[in-house]
Amino acid sequence: MVTGVNGSLRDMARRIEHRTTSPRTAAEVYAALVDEGYLRARLAVLGGRDAELVAFRKTGQSTTYQLKQGVAAEHLPSFARGVLGGDLVITRTETWTAAGLAGTIEGVLNGVPGRLEGTITLTDTASGSDLTLTGQTKVGIPFVGGKVEALIAEQVAVLLDKESGFTTEWLARHA
Repeated sequence: MVTGVNGSLRDMARRIEHRTTSPRTAAEVYAALVDEGYLRARLAVLGGRDAELVAFRKTGQSTTYQLKQGVAAEHLPSFARGVLGGDLVITRTETWTAAGLAGTIEGVLNGVPGRLEGTITLTDTASGSDLTLTGQTKVGIPFVGGKVEALIAEQVAVLLDKESGFTTEWLARHA
């Protein structure tokens, strides 16, 4: 247990670093990630219960969107169902810039004082491209916060892997 100067529990966060690979170039993947039609199609397939594209704004070299995605309670460990009181719903905001093919991600959870923050980068490789998320999850619930942070990190990695596969298939049909 780590305590702060006044003896109270200090806020901790769980680091996330996850990389997915694509046979497509970074520019092709970026073009999909900032395409409203692609986002709607991805949510329809991978978004979970009550998924929606809440907001989408493209201005010059920048694109910002907000997604709502869910994981049904029956697919969560029992401790998480107890803490959440139902489904895990993540509202995720991404902002991408064409310069550098990079972005930021922020996610908030339903029913818990927690969030996900990070940066996303796309880089070309010899065989296509990599998308790398580097960030952290932080949940401010005594005793179970670390477990919820681990669950979020795990679910984000699973989701990014699924999204990468969807992107590759979508680009094959739409390129």
